[in-house]
Amino acid sequence: MSKLPAYIGPLAFGVKMGVILPGTDLAAEIVAALQKVAADGLLDDKDVICVTESVVARAQENYVTLEQVAAEVKNKLKLAKNSRLAVVFPIASRNRFAMILEGMAKAVPEGEVIVQLSYPCDEVGNQILSPRLAEKLTPKDGIISLEELAPEDCLHPVTRINYPLMYQEIIAAQGAKAKIIFANDPLAVLKFAPDGVIAADIHNRRHTKEKISAQFANVITLQELCNEGKNSSEWGLLGSNMSAGGKIKLAPQNAGGFAQELQQQIAAATGKKVEVLVYGDGAYKDPSTGIYELADPMPVFGKTAGFQGRFREGIKYKYVADICYAEGKSREEIEAALAEQNLKALPDDQMLTEGTTPRRIEDIIASLADLVSGSADAGTPVIVVKGFL
Repeated sequence: MSKLPAYIGPLAFGVKMGVILPGTDLAAEIVAALQKVAADGLLDDKDVICVTESVVARAQENYVTLEQVAAEVKNKLKLAKNSRLAVVFPIASRNRFAMILEGMAKAVPEGEVIVQLSYPCDEVGNQILSPRLAEKLTPKDGIISLEELAPEDCLHPVTRINYPLMYQEIIAAQGAKAKIIFANDPLAVLKFAPDGVIAADIHNRRHTKEKISAQFANVITLQELCNEGKNSSEWGLLGSNMSAGGKIKLAPQNAGGFAQELQQQIAAATGKKVEVLVYGDGAYKDPSTGIYELADPMPVFGKTAGFQGRFREGIKYKYVADICYAEGKSREEIEAALAEQNLKALPDDQMLTEGTTPRRIEDIIASLADLVSGSADAGTPVIVVKGFL
């Protein structure tokens, strides 16, 4: 590194890009920005270029309308206007799910939508009901209805929004009858005799669908909606976000292919052999709110080949230092011992690695990039990560 002194370890910094509009040649824009980074001596071989999925999807113009969502729901579940649709375990989110639910309700404007929420929290840690209240409730047949609760019982502790009531209003606005229930067994919704079911959870969707499918065949996941055709994603509606004009922005198409192409263009323009990943939500839990931030199906939507089979692992520095200090070694001798251990391949059960559970390197880097970019709030949808590979 020509600009960074030797005492600097792993780091990440954002690259300001300006506004990325639909149809933008995103790879060319990123390459132009990184040429400036390289000219200032801040780009090196083995750096990781992280691009937030939102700008990739926006540049691809990968949007669907609420009418398209409604058509997908009707076609894939074979519903009529007056059908009864069940939606199981959605997360509590204006950005991630409110517009999706609106599209679902449009599919059955003369029917009914039953939303089953888990409690006291959703899948990613958003509070649905007060945990203390949840302990006191005695659900009938494992089900609590919204009518049994006071409005303040369902207020989110951070946003102060009553998501169950908001979801009820979204459904009613489309003309459908709304039923909101709280139950932690996905089979509970079958008591309401739905015509079709959508497993709307993110990380446990396969298990939820499998459990429902054992008793009811007409069930799909969010990943199976909007996952085919020109405007689509392999993740379907998973990883989607609300947009303007009655549209939903999907996750990017072929993010792995974009990463590979960008890697080649960076090499051609700068001579640097970097790795590239397209990242979404970081995988971390907020210690204050208890919210698990990963509302995307995974932190990484696409990556280049250099990440394959790589894990972040290493020795437990403070443990080795304590051993050496107890043996009476000097500071110089301890540092030499640490350097020597770093060069060794240690077995998984080696005590020296205690507390350093191996993690996929791309997940850690993607989470770091998300923290640095602040979901691109900093105007830096491209993050350069150094010193990890």
